[in-house]
Amino acid sequence: MTPSDNDPAPNETKDARDVTSRNTRTVNSGPGRMLVAVYGLFALAATGRSIMQLSQSFSKAPAAYLLSALAAIVYIVATVALARGDRTSVRLARATIGFELAGVLIVGLWSVLQPDAFHDKTVWSHFGQGYGFVPLLLPIIGLLWLRRSAPTR
Repeated sequence: MTPSDNDPAPNETKDARDVTSRNTRTVNSGPGRMLVAVYGLFALAATGRSIMQLSQSFSKAPAAYLLSALAAIVYIVATVALARGDRTSVRLARATIGFELAGVLIVGLWSVLQPDAFHDKTVWSHFGQGYGFVPLLLPIIGLLWLRRSAPTR
């Protein structure tokens, strides 16, 4: 006989499971769905852009194009982690979105201080200026949303 999904796990009370379940669902529901959608859109945009850049003119600006590919990977991982919403995925989302914020700030500052290093724009160059600064705001909003809605550690 197999245990049903409603049976409590060993050393787990029904109340603890209900609270965890309720909190986990809120990460990817309500405004969280919009966040998943925006991350998904950026995953598609950054992936498409990086594939085109890497395949057509890699030698023109290799650093910029590799950063576009890195941004695409970050957006894909963040999208999947936010969409899943379980405890492990929330931890992965926090790490990925924190890395994204660091990337936007570092690449943004680098592209302003050394514009000749960026012969072509990336998603994160100039703090996401080419995307209406959404790449700068998105990780801040994402981290705030996770802080508000994710299950406690």
